[in-house]
Amino acid sequence: MSSDQPTSEALRDQIEHTRDELGRTVEALAAKADVKAQAREKTAAVKAQAAEKAALVTGQIRDRVEHAAHLASDRTPAAAAAARDNRTAALVAVGAAAVIAFLLVRQVRHARGHK
Repeated sequence: MSSDQPTSEALRDQIEHTRDELGRTVEALAAKADVKAQAREKTAAVKAQAAEKAALVTGQIRDRVEHAAHLASDRTPAAAAAARDNRTAALVAVGAAAVIAFLLVRQVRHARGHK
């Protein structure tokens, strides 16, 4: 055998390498063709994003309400009562924001054909 010809061991290694590459390619193509899995992943991402935004907004509203309540309580007792009332309204607004986020996620899932 001349030195330009690969050995049988080298050929086996090359075949094994090619099989591995082909297997990875088939797996990648199968993943791209799995539309349901892609939709589930996108839905999960949208849910997570909506939950993060709702948590952020909830925290911001809570901080602002607490700050306003603190400022109001320092000024007068009547203002403190008004701040408590505003805190209740803010919590209702936070709840409404959570419901809206839930409905948006549900609408996205429905639009993609999921129940």
